[in-house]
Amino acid sequence: MIHFNVPPFLGTEFKYMEQAVANHKICGDGEFTKKCNEWLENKFRAKKVMLTTSGTSALEMAAWLCNLNPGDEVILPSFTFSSTATAFALVGAKLVFVDIRPDTMNIDEKLIESAITDKTKVIVAVHYAGVSCEMDTIMSIAKKYNLKVVEDAAQGVMSSYKGKALGTIGDFGCFSFHETKNYSMGEGGAIVINDESAITKAEILREKGTNRSQFFRGQVAKYNWVDWGSSYLPSDLNAAYLWAQLQEADTINENRLATWNKYNSAFADLAKRNIIELPFIPDECIHNAHMFYIKCKDLQTRTDYISFMKNNEIMCVFHYVPLHSAPAGIKFGRFNGPDKYTTSESDRLVRLPLYYNIDSNDLNKVINKTIEFFKDK
Repeated sequence: MIHFNVPPFLGTEFKYMEQAVANHKICGDGEFTKKCNEWLENKFRAKKVMLTTSGTSALEMAAWLCNLNPGDEVILPSFTFSSTATAFALVGAKLVFVDIRPDTMNIDEKLIESAITDKTKVIVAVHYAGVSCEMDTIMSIAKKYNLKVVEDAAQGVMSSYKGKALGTIGDFGCFSFHETKNYSMGEGGAIVINDESAITKAEILREKGTNRSQFFRGQVAKYNWVDWGSSYLPSDLNAAYLWAQLQEADTINENRLATWNKYNSAFADLAKRNIIELPFIPDECIHNAHMFYIKCKDLQTRTDYISFMKNNEIMCVFHYVPLHSAPAGIKFGRFNGPDKYTTSESDRLVRLPLYYNIDSNDLNKVINKTIEFFKDK
């Protein structure tokens, strides 16, 4: 079976994990956690980065740091993972879903302003497949209405928009280092804090409501419980695993891009004949080859294609069921305007196997079987 995903592994992960054990420091904020934080800050020119237990917890921290109150509204796309919405539902916010662009599958920036009310406080930009939303427009709208912007860049590590790393443009950015992401620590994530005034509050929130970080920097004589918070610190063992991959981040990125480009070239003829649609990358965006997807003619074709590939021992998967149609989406939110593209485009999209160091024979088989399936369509 050709797997849909295989977590990245360089071979040096165990060496760093052994070092963490030898340091007798395997809980949060150990040597490797700090190394990863610093690497991400330097690589992406971010003001402050803190590793978290997951991309979900990074989003939860961002929701708390936006100072939302029950009844405040948050604008976001419905075509995203549940974590994007759950983080804001947890603080009592009302979710206002907006339709997506069919080309990038990102929130349609032209529809955001019409969804704003006097209760709107936050816009969430989800960078699907590591391809940036139209951030200039989103940031301009946010400035006009005095709104916060949270970037869900879970899939966007190493991607950029007009030269700026995804996650560093809005007030807060959120990364994921789940095993399905380009860089992994098993379960993990990071929050990027671009609003300097929120850094101290974020440290307290992440450290169970204590000023422990200030204590270790010598800024206070002892640490106390000073506010509400939770434990969003990952184990240093996880950070050590991630550190091995960050050391080879460019190598991993180039390897994935080579696979993405091979898919894109191989299927160009099918796209030219309008049998399938391929991903669209705007000129101002540099993507990270987080995924390669195709869009079939309709839901039935996609279902048949996935079944055909499975019968040939190739695992292909569809992606999000739009959140506004889910029970929790109905409970916690509403869809603003018509659902012109979210559901229909979601029904057509299917993801192909793509991971670091995918076997060339496996890659060729995916390509050949895909062409075989669509040759008579």
